[in-house]
Amino acid sequence: MPSASGPRRPKLITLILLTALSVLSLNMFLPSLAQMAASFDVSYAVISVAVGGYMVVSSGLQLIIGPLSDIYGRRPVILVGMAVFALASLGCYFANDVMLFLAFRMLQGAVISGMVLSRAVVRDIAPPEEAARLLGVIGTAMALAPLMGPVLGGFLGETFGWRSNFMAYALMGVLMLALSWRDLAETNLAPSASFTAQFRSYPELFRSHIFWAYCLCLIGSVGGFYAFLGGAALVGEGLFGLTPSQLGIGIGSISAGFMLGNFLTGRLSGRVSMLRLMLWGRLSATFGPLAVICIMALGAMNFWVMFAGALFVGLGNGLTLPAANAGVMSVNPRLAGSASGLSGAITILGGAGATALTGALAGGPLGAYVLLGLMAASSGLGLLAVLWIGRLERV
Repeated sequence: MPSASGPRRPKLITLILLTALSVLSLNMFLPSLAQMAASFDVSYAVISVAVGGYMVVSSGLQLIIGPLSDIYGRRPVILVGMAVFALASLGCYFANDVMLFLAFRMLQGAVISGMVLSRAVVRDIAPPEEAARLLGVIGTAMALAPLMGPVLGGFLGETFGWRSNFMAYALMGVLMLALSWRDLAETNLAPSASFTAQFRSYPELFRSHIFWAYCLCLIGSVGGFYAFLGGAALVGEGLFGLTPSQLGIGIGSISAGFMLGNFLTGRLSGRVSMLRLMLWGRLSATFGPLAVICIMALGAMNFWVMFAGALFVGLGNGLTLPAANAGVMSVNPRLAGSASGLSGAITILGGAGATALTGALAGGPLGAYVLLGLMAASSGLGLLAVLWIGRLERV
């Protein structure tokens, strides 16, 4: 609804879909990775660049997207991002050479503008507590994307071949471009004058201990998610012999927990402090996988048990991420876009590292233990960051 004293609010569904498409671009085609490697006659390590390399490129783009939106506005940057994503998806669909495919795949990273700037839009139109609530509501609904994405991608890959995933991406990009053009009004009503003026303000973020504490919390939280994405296919296929459709359902398990966590955040924000929500989330994400490791060690070596550990990580992230994202953008509201982009870039770099580490270590008969252990370790880093935030806020 329009606001008498602020920018016109876009429909919540627009922000949900912008965020959801950014997530789908990462995980929908994961069940087809082995099929893609065979199609291009390359190793799994080469084709996995479509995941790890994409995250690195997305990380770099966020450093540009955030400041651009603070200078030129959220709307034009999102529109350009959706257009580039749609065209790059068509390039991936038609590519017959793996290097050409990977080049277009990196260009797909422009879609990250939807995730980065939907958060900035929320911060433009709402104070921190309401922003955390809105981000929780958005997270609840958009969690269907990573939940259903691998399932849909697995079905498309088995039925029509892996390229059908990228045609689906192209159609989604066109639809999001049209929806954003129609519904997304400009919410940045106090744009920065120039890149020079923008970057002169960056030291305010860099010198802020609480900004880095929130970033560390985000890295630890999202790192557990990316560790799972990086190792789930390797462990699921290699250790348990899962089909792409079964693997898609298993990968979606972490999103089921994420949906529940976001739902709880939306209900509890305003009644429970943001710090307490983050603490509850980190405890779930850290000790849930450790408990599952113990259960598996006692003899319950089953892929459904392993995926149950991912549910705890998803639940913890759903409780943590809305408050952490609202907090990092509230350090300096004038730099909401830049803070979102910078923290997002740092987070994705951490996620890329977690993906690479999991891919290198999670093979073999102990792969399930290694995968869950890395998820717990990353989540534990986020727990330490929440404790640091609590200490800084008491000062």
